[in-house]
Amino acid sequence: MFNKIDIDKWERAEHFKYYINLIKTNYTVTVDFDITKLCNEIEKRNLKFFPTMLYAIIKGVNLNKEFRMSYDKDGNLGYWDYCDPSYTIFHEDDHTFSDIWSKYNENFKIFYKNVAEDMQKYRNIKGIKTKLGRGDNFCPISCVPWVHYKSVSHDTYTEPGIFFPVITFGKYEKKEDKVVIPFSIFVSHAVADGWHTAKLINDVQNIIDNCSSWM
Repeated sequence: MFNKIDIDKWERAEHFKYYINLIKTNYTVTVDFDITKLCNEIEKRNLKFFPTMLYAIIKGVNLNKEFRMSYDKDGNLGYWDYCDPSYTIFHEDDHTFSDIWSKYNENFKIFYKNVAEDMQKYRNIKGIKTKLGRGDNFCPISCVPWVHYKSVSHDTYTEPGIFFPVITFGKYEKKEDKVVIPFSIFVSHAVADGWHTAKLINDVQNIIDNCSSWM
């Protein structure tokens, strides 16, 4: 469901108009997540890492409406009740990737099953977009599992009406007694300030820390 925002009553109306009309600003933030507990639970339960990490991230996105914002078909600003993850699968034989998506479900077991089935079904189908039917309520999330990076700069041109974040996570590695993974988020300043992005990051870390309660 799409929820319209009453611009006249919205606390960020002035900020939104400023970053839409005057200074069209996007920004990227990169942090390391501590995924020690998550890795332990994944190993204990014999699960795959990618669908599990994907769940933690998209659950965090769905806790924060600033990262679910869009225009509807009539040009009204608002936000979706939830977003589905749009993500990439890598083809080892020719080193290309395809973009697919899976249906979000707050229940981890259902979500994990959705992702596992989609990855299996589309793993050998080539093309930039191979699963059709994606709605407008999506969030792009990519993994770069070959490198533990310090930062990512998304030099991405976006139309003024595109507000979804672009999320990337990289290769995890052991650092002292922890396992850490780089996480980057590309944000439209029109809909989210530093406070909102920090809240999303903290929410995802909290979801990861409490993974035993939802896995």
